[in-house]
Amino acid sequence: MTFHFMPKHRSWLNQIEIWFSILALRVIRRGHFMPQQDLKQKIRAFVAYFNDTMAKPFRWTYQAKSLAV
Repeated sequence: MTFHFMPKHRSWLNQIEIWFSILALRVIRRGHFMPQQDLKQKIRAFVAYFNDTMAKPFRWTYQAKSLAV
């Protein structure tokens, strides 16, 4: 078993959830995938399309507070 540290403010996790939501809405929802290889191919094609046309760097806006020593 492996344990992973999860920060208290999981804003990075929100970004992952948003991306999977886009994937579900544009590729998986109302799709018929038979065989399973067809689903894998469509997801890989969408990832390539997303990276080429829609992906942009994430601009971090969190301002860390100074630690009181």
